[in-house]
Amino acid sequence: MVDISQAPPVARGASHGEAHALPSITALDAQAWRDLADRVVEPNGYYLPEWTLAANGDERASRGTRALTAQDAAGRLTGLLPVLSCWRAFRLPLPVLISADPFRSLDTPLLDREDGTKAAVVLQAKARATGARALLLRDVSRDGEAVRMLTQAAQAEGLAPVLLNGWSRACLDATRNSEDLLRDALGGKRLKEYRRLMRRLGDHGEVRFSVAQAPDDVARAYDVFLALEASGWKGRRGTALLHQPELAARLRQAAVTLAARGACEVALLHAGDEAIAAGIVLRHGDRAYFFKLGIAEQHARSSPGVLLTLELTRHLCADPAIKLVDSTAAPDHPMIDPIWRGRFAVGDVLIPLRARDPLFGPITLALRAREALRQTAKRLLKR
Repeated sequence: MVDISQAPPVARGASHGEAHALPSITALDAQAWRDLADRVVEPNGYYLPEWTLAANGDERASRGTRALTAQDAAGRLTGLLPVLSCWRAFRLPLPVLISADPFRSLDTPLLDREDGTKAAVVLQAKARATGARALLLRDVSRDGEAVRMLTQAAQAEGLAPVLLNGWSRACLDATRNSEDLLRDALGGKRLKEYRRLMRRLGDHGEVRFSVAQAPDDVARAYDVFLALEASGWKGRRGTALLHQPELAARLRQAAVTLAARGACEVALLHAGDEAIAAGIVLRHGDRAYFFKLGIAEQHARSSPGVLLTLELTRHLCADPAIKLVDSTAAPDHPMIDPIWRGRFAVGDVLIPLRARDPLFGPITLALRAREALRQTAKRLLKR
């Protein structure tokens, strides 16, 4: 039997699945969190403690972001999923806990490779104890070991998880030879054109690709990225990180701290003394994550984002520690999809927490309707 004695009691008002019955992510032991991250069955760089705490670190978010956790008999952390109430996440009064990630990057829970299935049982028991009727995992690796373990835990209780929404995004098989991979993806003619663009950038000075890895170098490169991102359309729209200075500062500190452990680096492309592209990369286990890209739009005709991605591909394929790189990009992304031809299956998985629950059907319909409205709004915004 699985010990769920750590599960919190049902809180007052828990019929609405109140996350405040769970501990805040800020109350967790950061070292225990890091230790779990070193033992996970499936990596997720966005759920490393430094990054998660920074991304959810403003006062309102830190009050609302809670932690579903599991411990083994010795008290060692074996499972972790940051969550929000459905009201905080969606402003919907539904008894659902939602995986937390303000960037919608990757919400795959951290599960111990040895006790993952037991941890999944405990996570779901704790979610149930808050009064929640369902647990929504957004942007999770659909085919990964963590979702498999959570599905097994649910099925053992006679429960059937539902895929609300599924899609795929570009990923890189970093075990391949980079030149073979790029030739297969782009063909010789397009690679020749990109070499021509590199030579044209040489009119502005020596073209250099570099990767900042030491903490001080990452701090400087991160600031370069912020300036580049804010100089483009995200700056004009007001969505660049630089327009959220407190968040940008927290992520900067997280990047520097992670760099000291080899978990964050910043790729840079220079033409002479001018930085024309920068990309932030997180690393966890044998995976890397391409978080964000900033470019100098005055050089847009030279495709600096593509050129940086080509060099980053070579850099990551040359690293024997990295097997897979998640682009964290939208599906059908026009820049990276033609270069990274691998596809990473992602989805929103809704896990019921009670057998034959009459509320689960209406909850599923409400969440699907909300997602349909969100997608419609995104299409209108792009137009």
